[in-house]
Amino acid sequence: MSSGESPLDTRHLAWVYPGSLSEALDSATWLETTRELRLVGWRVTLLAAGPVGERSLRGVGVRCVPQPEVYFLRQLVYHARVLRVLASERRSLDLVLFHQMSAPWMLLLRLARRLAPGHFPLLVMDTRDLHPVEGDWKGRLRISFLMFAHRLANRWAHGQTAITDRMAELVRIPPQHLWGTWPSGVIPDRFAPAQQMRHWPSGGEPLQLIYVGRLQNERNLVELCQAVERSNADGMAFVLSLVGDGAESAALERFAAGAEGRVRVVPPIPHDRVPELLSQAHIGVTSLPPPEDKKYQASSPLKLLEYMAAGLPVLATRNVCHTDVVGSGQYAFWAEDASVDSLYLALKRAWLARLSLRELGEEAATAAQDWTWQESAKKLASALEGGLGSS
Repeated sequence: MSSGESPLDTRHLAWVYPGSLSEALDSATWLETTRELRLVGWRVTLLAAGPVGERSLRGVGVRCVPQPEVYFLRQLVYHARVLRVLASERRSLDLVLFHQMSAPWMLLLRLARRLAPGHFPLLVMDTRDLHPVEGDWKGRLRISFLMFAHRLANRWAHGQTAITDRMAELVRIPPQHLWGTWPSGVIPDRFAPAQQMRHWPSGGEPLQLIYVGRLQNERNLVELCQAVERSNADGMAFVLSLVGDGAESAALERFAAGAEGRVRVVPPIPHDRVPELLSQAHIGVTSLPPPEDKKYQASSPLKLLEYMAAGLPVLATRNVCHTDVVGSGQYAFWAEDASVDSLYLALKRAWLARLSLRELGEEAATAAQDWTWQESAKKLASALEGGLGSS
């Protein structure tokens, strides 16, 4: 069936992102899913913060809305502007998809639906993450805000989606309110060139470890640094690069300053440079939550999939968010928990297997073919179609 014959041509989805997609580490979630939805016939208006007007990000059209820089006030002003955009197009919209940060403002459309005549879109909240928070006043405010957002959505949204079934349970989405789940994905072809560009180590050459993501205490990266230094002191050879920023940046930079180049902290890079960066590594390091961490159990780890698609073996803890993806694959070096001792043992296993890393990386790349954004977008489309059909 051609796109002109698709029954989905009349479906118009407005998707609200509460920040700048050009700066987001997880921007692929929104950009690649939008691309795939459009390919199967959906009309998607993707809204994000930025200089006013239409722009293309990695070949995906995004409608940008200005957002001021003042904390919290920026969200108030940004969402007021987004609401004006949605109000001007409400007669053509079928659905508005948004995330927890946007809930208090987007759900005002439910009130407008009651007060004003005419067509209004259905409102759907999506939960993809419970972002790490620190113990300062901003962290406490964010926790309270997210709890408030979920209470609002449970009462006023027409439906909800989530990244996994475990996430839906964790944030207590009522089963009758859950339209569906859709996990993270990857575009294997975008990361495949890293396999050809990589130089695999021989003999006693150092193994290059790479972590890309938020630098947060809950990811146990200081413990990883300590395990790397212990491994090097015991005659192994590792170099760890930590790419990103976050509340733990200063502590990690202090550690790196005394590690004589064996640990490096690198500022965040644009997503389109990540494949090239991964080509310089030999093992990708995931976030390192303990197995019992329920927040991570509920996630679908984007960076794990990107490491795999780039042909990298991975070092990970046995949290189910990782084991569900890897399954019986041999390309993961497992740490039983997030302690220095367990991470050291995982590094030791990686060192002993260093001459097999190429083959393990090839296995990882093959496994990544089962986790594409195309398949993830199909799950989202199915959830939205089902919700529309039952409303």
